[in-house]
Amino acid sequence: MSDFQEQKEVLTTGEVAKICNVAARTVSKWFDKGDIEGYRIPGSKDRRIPKSSLIKFMKQHGIPLDGLMTGTTRVLVVESDVATRDTLLKVLGDNTGYELRGCENTFVAGIECERFAPHVVLLDTSLPGGAEIVQAMQANDDRTTDFIAVCGRTADPRNETYLRKGYAGCIRKPFTVRQVIDAIEDCTSIIN
Repeated sequence: MSDFQEQKEVLTTGEVAKICNVAARTVSKWFDKGDIEGYRIPGSKDRRIPKSSLIKFMKQHGIPLDGLMTGTTRVLVVESDVATRDTLLKVLGDNTGYELRGCENTFVAGIECERFAPHVVLLDTSLPGGAEIVQAMQANDDRTTDFIAVCGRTADPRNETYLRKGYAGCIRKPFTVRQVIDAIEDCTSIIN
């Protein structure tokens, strides 16, 4: 977490979801059922949860409190080209506070999705099994992972093909660091 987030006393459902490693809609259900205390922003549907209520909830339900300290965005880079993968990991590591991991195929990506529980997966669309891993992760209601398609120059310029397949976004090679960071930020900026 950034210094700013560590000092925040009130959190969004998206921030609570990252801390507890669940989907934002799961946090909304907890809130709506009264399982976790908070309030709605007047004139809005947005929910806010005081940090003290979150800690109480986590203790009651046996959720490890270490998530409060490690609420950083976790990104998994799945790229078959070693140079591209290593460059992405280095550049993202140098320019963000993300927790990063990388792998070269969708089999290892499936294992890493279970172990690492990434918030965002940058997935090379040329790899076999990509569509299946996206579908499998989407079938899990409690999973918070968004997928960003990393595709070649000949891909659908409007991204519609990938959005229909369940990807949250698409970046086309060659891409800039800013494009990658913006795509990740778009996935993680859920505020409800």
